[in-house]
Amino acid sequence: MSDKKRIFVAVTGLTPQVVTEAVYALAKGEDTPPWVPEEIHLITTREGAHRARLALLEEGKDMLQQLIQDYRLPPIAFDESQIHIVPDAQGQPLDDIRTPEDNSAVADFITGILQQLTRDDDNELHVSIAGGRKTMGYYMGYALSLYGRPQDRLSHVLVSEPFESCWDFFYPTPNTQVIQTRDNNLADCKDAKVTLAEIPFVRMRYGLDDSLLKGETGFLEAVKAAQRALAPPSLCIDLAGQKIKAGDVVIELPPRELALYAVFANRLLKGEPPIPAPPKDAHDEDWAERFLACYHAIRNSQADDTERTEAALRKGMDGDYFSNTKSKLHQHLRKALGKAAVEPYYIDNGGVRPGKYRLKLMPEAVKFARVAAVECGKGG
Repeated sequence: MSDKKRIFVAVTGLTPQVVTEAVYALAKGEDTPPWVPEEIHLITTREGAHRARLALLEEGKDMLQQLIQDYRLPPIAFDESQIHIVPDAQGQPLDDIRTPEDNSAVADFITGILQQLTRDDDNELHVSIAGGRKTMGYYMGYALSLYGRPQDRLSHVLVSEPFESCWDFFYPTPNTQVIQTRDNNLADCKDAKVTLAEIPFVRMRYGLDDSLLKGETGFLEAVKAAQRALAPPSLCIDLAGQKIKAGDVVIELPPRELALYAVFANRLLKGEPPIPAPPKDAHDEDWAERFLACYHAIRNSQADDTERTEAALRKGMDGDYFSNTKSKLHQHLRKALGKAAVEPYYIDNGGVRPGKYRLKLMPEAVKFARVAAVECGKGG
């Protein structure tokens, strides 16, 4: 076992047995190295929480402690505070998922739990989707795909017949223990076979922005962020509307920053090569001309700041004006898109000095057109 803190997380419904079954399989399974959790967290409904308390915590009937004693396992931290009851749309303990609003609340709650548990790089999770509603298992697996790290695992527990879904069965016992099965026959728990089916999953965590990893994010927002980071980049520039659409995010831009962006978009669409920035200590008239051509397409010539902009560039554009405008443009892009998705939209210097600048998107991904008024985000 690794040096990281081992945390077992499961969704459960009316069968808390999935907890002891999974812990047994992790600790004693023949197909995998032993992995004994140090801590357990359950995500369940109100009735599921009631059953978990009775079966796993009630003094004298605590099957988790019985499992630990039977197989001489190390202590496992688990108490009522680690039973997390999913809320309904009004924030009340949920009995069942009945409405689309309840469905969204469950998704956000499960996402929040896994988001919190995966913040600490010094732990590792084993997540089970063996219990609870199929919807809950789906959200658990998807949330782990969004936030899971290389050390985290996902599984489903498999129980041999006739022990599956039998209330009196919790794990294969080391000694004979006869129980009554669902079909009213007798069976010895010692003969049961319990195994884990590990489920591979795609880890999208490193395509998410840091703000989504450190803050509190709903399920839908996290999914959109992952889609944005993985989707092919596209850029629509709306000069008249003073905005751009990067992927599915609409960003309002000040005229100076938008004009500089338009310069590079024009060059890309015309097939023109990367271009050096203006000299730092001199004025470049060609740069001022190409910049003002785009600027005038955005701003009415009678606008208050047009005269100031023209006056600033009367002798040409210098390197400081270029660098400051580019830096502010990148700030707007980063704020709206997040660090994980913004990279393709930057004005790139080629990674060498002196740099030659370009917009490194594919030409077919860029166009000038009106952007719809419905916005997904703003650049501020």
